[in-house]
Amino acid sequence: MRIHVGCEMTYDFVQDTPVVTMLNVHASRFSDLERPDYLLTVPAVPLEGYRDTFGNWCNRLVAPAGRFTLKTDTVVRDHGNGDMTDTAARQEEVRSLPVDTLLYLLGSRYCETDRLSQTAWDLFGAMAPGWARVQAICDYVHDRIAFGYEHSRPTRTALEAFEERRGVCRDYAHLAIAFCRCLNIPARYCTGYVSDIGLPLPHAPGDFAAWMEVFLGGRWHTFDPRNNSSRIGRILIAYGRDAADVPLTLTFGPNTLVDFRVTTEEATPLTA
Repeated sequence: MRIHVGCEMTYDFVQDTPVVTMLNVHASRFSDLERPDYLLTVPAVPLEGYRDTFGNWCNRLVAPAGRFTLKTDTVVRDHGNGDMTDTAARQEEVRSLPVDTLLYLLGSRYCETDRLSQTAWDLFGAMAPGWARVQAICDYVHDRIAFGYEHSRPTRTALEAFEERRGVCRDYAHLAIAFCRCLNIPARYCTGYVSDIGLPLPHAPGDFAAWMEVFLGGRWHTFDPRNNSSRIGRILIAYGRDAADVPLTLTFGPNTLVDFRVTTEEATPLTA
């Protein structure tokens, strides 16, 4: 399957403003790209690319005062089978975990493990560790939080999402991640594209999505507490401890986002 992905974000800047972007498809999918998803700007400005602490690709630039647009566009080859599952995947003891997963057991800006630990153990502690426990967390979070863009708030934490029972996809991910970490399961926050391919029409306007990856059975597995179902065309952009580590754009000055478009749709098959 060929999936067309990309975005276009237009801002008004009141002055020349440094910006860091995280809009390129993750390196783990580079071999699936039919063409590089270069970041383009209007007007054109110099870009400096680098990898952050987690290995995500970032671009650094200075946006000039006035109207400024960021664009990416590519086609990704995808197996089209949706998210992979492994219901036999086991939870490893902390003493046996690879050292590079230990970071994802700690509390972070939006995932207050210290304040949710007792709740997590009360809700899920009696369950057998492994895939089923993580799925139970996703089921609980999916049912507890009411989704709505009108509920979006950039400062909402996992505990606040638990108490307020509303939010957007990042809030679902933060709460599920916090519960997993409380139960000694490494979990990390992911952002990227998720398509509506295979779902009934009409499809909602395109947007970026958030989900989580959980370390079970010696590898990372995808779980999506917001949708709580397998999705075709899940394409990673970046991962980190929580949303604070993976802002799509980080602007160092006043600005207004005036247009925002995200594309994730099946592309026309190539002809012989």
